Amino acid sequence: MTTVMPDVNRVGCPSRVILEHVTSRWGVLVLAALLDRSYRFSELRRHIEGVSEKMLAQTLQALERDGFVHRVAQPVIPPRVDYSLTPLGTEAATHVQALTHWVESKVPDVFEARAEYDARG
Repeated sequence: MTTVMPDVNRVGCPSRVILEHVTSRWGVLVLAALLDRSYRFSELRRHIEGVSEKMLAQTLQALERDGFVHRVAQPVIPPRVDYSLTPLGTEAATHVQALTHWVESKVPDVFEARAEYDARG
C-alpha cells in the first residue's frame, strides 16, 4: 500500500483544510494572541476586536479539533473556560506571528503600491 504525501496544491488534500483553519482571518489572530498567553473566551473576544462570539467559538473549535488549541473548562460558577496553545499550536503560531509582524511592517509599502496602481487605472 502506497502512502500519498500531502500536497496542498492537490484537490482534496487534507492539508488545505488545516491551512484554511490556521490562516483564516480569525485563526491567525487567535493563534497570535494565544502565543503571548492563555485567555478566557471573553478576554480573547475583547482582545481580538471585531470578532463575533459565533466566529470566535467556531475558530477555537476548529483549532482545538486540529490539535492547535487546548481548552480547559473549570468546574466553577459562573463557568470558566481557558484556552492555550498545544506544542503543535505554538509551532504554528510562531510562523503565523512572524507573518503578521512582516505584514504590519509592510503596510506603508503596500499603500504606496496601491496608490501607484490606482494612479495608473
